[in-house]
Amino acid sequence: MAIRALRGATTIDFDTAEEVSKYTKELLIQMIDRNEIDKEDLISILFTSTSDIHSAFPAAAARELGLGDVPLMCAGELEIINSAPLCIRVMMHLESSRKRTEMRHVYLRGAKNLRDDLPE
Repeated sequence: MAIRALRGATTIDFDTAEEVSKYTKELLIQMIDRNEIDKEDLISILFTSTSDIHSAFPAAAARELGLGDVPLMCAGELEIINSAPLCIRVMMHLESSRKRTEMRHVYLRGAKNLRDDLPE
């Protein structure tokens, strides 16, 4: 087992607590499923969101999925010109027997074009 970092991002259409929750959960579930992650292997999850998201903490969605015992942190994303609006990014730290090249990062919705260099 090695410590790995898994990346993901998604966007919401409107800054509402419901959308933050719905699309953050969708992202986390896909990250966990695509990489066959057991909850016990999670070390921590860092969330960032763009400055146009004010309605909810993405970490609240993780707690709703039963990840409340995993250390969770939210932070603000840098305000870069022409960056994706209404964007939530995730960095998940975990233990895994997979090689770094076998990790499947997940980019959904309007965030799909953020990393076109990664395999699906």
